[in-house]
Amino acid sequence: MSEQPTEKQDNLWKDTAEAGRIYILPNLFTAGNLFFGFLAIIWCIQGKYAPEDKDPARLFTEAVFFILGAAFCDALDGRVARLGGRESLFGKEFDSIADVVSFGMAPALMMFFLILDPTNGYPFFRQIGWLIGFIYLLCAGVRLARFNVLTNPYIPPGNIGSAHARADDFLGLPAPMAAGTVASLVLVILNFDLKAFSLLLPPLMLLIAWLMISLIPYPSFKHVGWQTHLQVRYFIGLIILVALMFQFWRFSFAIVFLLYIFWGLFKSMQHRRRDRKNRGADEPEAPAA
Repeated sequence: MSEQPTEKQDNLWKDTAEAGRIYILPNLFTAGNLFFGFLAIIWCIQGKYAPEDKDPARLFTEAVFFILGAAFCDALDGRVARLGGRESLFGKEFDSIADVVSFGMAPALMMFFLILDPTNGYPFFRQIGWLIGFIYLLCAGVRLARFNVLTNPYIPPGNIGSAHARADDFLGLPAPMAAGTVASLVLVILNFDLKAFSLLLPPLMLLIAWLMISLIPYPSFKHVGWQTHLQVRYFIGLIILVALMFQFWRFSFAIVFLLYIFWGLFKSMQHRRRDRKNRGADEPEAPAA
C-alpha cells in the first residue's frame, strides 16, 4: 500500500498562482538552456546544407558547444532555485520543455546529419538513420516525462528503481549526459577519421537511448555544493584534469561522457552479480537423501 501524502506535501503551494510563479534568475538559466538548444538546431541544419562559402565542420563544432552550453545552464537553474528557495512547478515544467529541445531534438538532428554519416558505405544504416534519431528523441522525451512524475512533490516516494540507488541518484541516464555524449562524439568525428569504427556508432546511439529509459542509477552530484571540500592533493589533481580536458578538448569530452555512461552500467552489473550471489547463499540446502 502506498504511503499517504503528508500535510507538508498537501500545502507546498497555496494555489496555482503561487505554483506557477516565474522566478527571474533560475528561469533565465532555463531560457538560456532553450536558447542554446535552438541555436544548436539552426547550426546543425546550416552545417548540413551549408553553401560553399561556409565551413560545415565549423558550424557543427559550434553546435556542439551550444549543446554543452545548454547543459551548463541546465545544471545551474535547479541549483540557483534551490539555493534561493525559489522553486516552482512552472520552473520544473519549463525546464523539461527546454530539455526536450536542447537534449532531445538538437542531438537527434546532429546524430542524423553527422554521426551516422561515416556509415555512408553501408546503405542499410543510411536507410534507418532517421529511425535511430527518432528512437533517441522518443527515449529522451519519455525519460524527461518519467523524471517529472518521479519527482512530483505531490506524489509520495515509491519503490520504483534499483534497491542500490541513493536518494539523490538519477534513474536512467540523464538527458544532458546523453546529449553531451552525442555532441562529444561529433567533435571526435570532426577531428579524427572514424571509418574503421563506423559500424559501432548506430548500436552506441541505441544503447544511449535505452539507458535513458532504463532504471540504472547514475550519480547526480547534487551533494556537491558550496560546502563541499577536498584535500589539497585531490584539489590540485582536479585542476590538472580540467586543464587537460580543455587542452585536448577534441576527444577529452567524449572520454568523460563515455566513462560516466559505462561506470553506471558497470556498477549496475556488479550489484546484480552480488545480489545473485546473496540469493544463492540464502537458499537452504536440499536435505540429504
